[in-house]
Amino acid sequence: MRKYAFFLLTIFLALPASAQRINIDIPGLAERAAEVIDVTLDAQMLRVASKFFSSRDSDRAVREMVNGLEGIYVRSYEFDKVGEYDRAIVDRLRSQLGAEWKKIVNVRSRDRENVEVFLHMRGDAVRGLFVISAEPRELTIVNIVGPIDIDKLGSLEGQFGIPKMSMEKGKQ
Repeated sequence: MRKYAFFLLTIFLALPASAQRINIDIPGLAERAAEVIDVTLDAQMLRVASKFFSSRDSDRAVREMVNGLEGIYVRSYEFDKVGEYDRAIVDRLRSQLGAEWKKIVNVRSRDRENVEVFLHMRGDAVRGLFVISAEPRELTIVNIVGPIDIDKLGSLEGQFGIPKMSMEKGKQ
């Protein structure tokens, strides 16, 4: 029994410390949406995409961040009317997150946008990011898998279908 336990522990410790990829594909949702954004970039496609960034300082941060990632997955749905998607979808997405996922942002509104941001933590290292942005007529889900440098994270906003999440001055 000890050999078996030691063997399992060795295998567990040898596994790469990667973030969990969340299943963000929701059957039937795209068919009901007026507009759909679907971005699926695995590690290989990210390496190819990073070559399109120039050597300027502003692009260098994006290229460095992307080179270490295992995947970027974005689904965004815009609907013609309020209530065209089941808000329970958000609960189902959230239920996939284990204890290693830590919520760092929670914005709640009765009739406007609700945003939740989670980090997948391994010790002090960030190994993934998960964002749910639910509005009455729009649902956006972002899952970034792999090591993330928090200082460079903002450089991904507006890239690869990732929405800009920064608050603008004067915007309520």
